[in-house]
Amino acid sequence: MSSSRPYMVRAIHAWITDNGFTPYIVVDATQPMVTVPVAHIDEGKIVLNCGYDAVSNLSIENEWISFSARFSGMSEDISFPPDAVRAIYARENGQGMVFPEDAEFDPSQQPDSDTPKVEEKKGRPSLKIVK
Repeated sequence: MSSSRPYMVRAIHAWITDNGFTPYIVVDATQPMVTVPVAHIDEGKIVLNCGYDAVSNLSIENEWISFSARFSGMSEDISFPPDAVRAIYARENGQGMVFPEDAEFDPSQQPDSDTPKVEEKKGRPSLKIVK
């Protein structure tokens, strides 16, 4: 199953902007394929104003989030994978969502559980009257 993170980022961004607030996205700048202005990274993270008034060409897709914005008067092209997003929230009231820093849940990576498996019964199905 694909990651739910890009869907959540899109939905929360729409919710924040629909309510007239300013969406901020916290990006883990240490992740691979993250293109952000290095001068604005603080402790491996960068907070980006992703409001429509602050950016142009905003695209929140399943594989990439990208836009253009101005930093210290210079236009910069910003891009990063959705898995690098650590949080999205409204600047005005802090409401939004924080994402875990660990990788997405992968059922194939989980250890075998100790719970017994239910054996399938063979034969015709039947119904019982329960009083």
